[in-house]
Amino acid sequence: MLDRAHLETFATVAETGSFERAAGSLNVTRGAVSQRIKALEQKLATILLVREQPVKPTPAGEVLLRHVKALRMLEDTTLRELSADRHVEKPVPVAIAVNPDSLATWFPKALWPMLRERRMTLEVIVEDEDYTDTRLARGEVIGCISTEPAAGNGFLAEPLGAMEYRCYASSAFAREYFPDGLSVRNVTNSPAILFDRKDSLHDEYLARRFGVAIDNYPRHYLPVSATLIDAVAAGIGYGLLPRIQAVQLEAEGVIVELAPCEALHTRLYWHHWASEPPLAREITMCIVASARTQLLQI
Repeated sequence: MLDRAHLETFATVAETGSFERAAGSLNVTRGAVSQRIKALEQKLATILLVREQPVKPTPAGEVLLRHVKALRMLEDTTLRELSADRHVEKPVPVAIAVNPDSLATWFPKALWPMLRERRMTLEVIVEDEDYTDTRLARGEVIGCISTEPAAGNGFLAEPLGAMEYRCYASSAFAREYFPDGLSVRNVTNSPAILFDRKDSLHDEYLARRFGVAIDNYPRHYLPVSATLIDAVAAGIGYGLLPRIQAVQLEAEGVIVELAPCEALHTRLYWHHWASEPPLAREITMCIVASARTQLLQI
């Protein structure tokens, strides 16, 4: 049997990224934290943490971190079943990784019922959908929204549907920069608005439209979905926006499509543990059900 105090100490170090912060959180000395980690590593005969800044779990540590998170959920479920008062115990902490556009559009409708009905505290880690699965593999989250259809070992990937993206600009911007439509010449001379440097949607869209990679275009980076769409509406640049986020502004004539017959569909998947505690399974079911009523099923 693994010592529960040792496991919680390990998880706290991995989650905070620091022996000192873990000691403060657990109200023990840094020496006590080091001794517990050393004892656990000796018990398991493997190194669990990379002693850098920040401290990170090793591959073996990632496996153990997922185990601790599962233990917390199982304990919460057991305590709720044993107690008539659901408020007796502290809520169980849960972390998931979500891409910005999902969080800005369809995901809140899955989020609010989850938080009202389930005894937990939720941390949403915002990450590009092409990179969220690394958070899951490292044990930082219990599930993530990803564009990767194949799940890693020990995980499952459930299809959610597709986000539809279209290319928009304000009417004035379209007249000034695209008087003859969306052409290669116009694109290379017009400022685009991207979320951040990880955002590959714009490059993918241009490559599909023109049949060749285009990367020599001017661009702004605005890493907040609401700010990005506001910037497009204000005529700062043009960009790819989720259809469900842009439809109202388009109906009001604030923005126009630059290529009305062309859309980019990004398929999303919910990656989660193959063997889930009851609370994690409830979260999975809630997210999958909500996504399949809001996203395109293509």
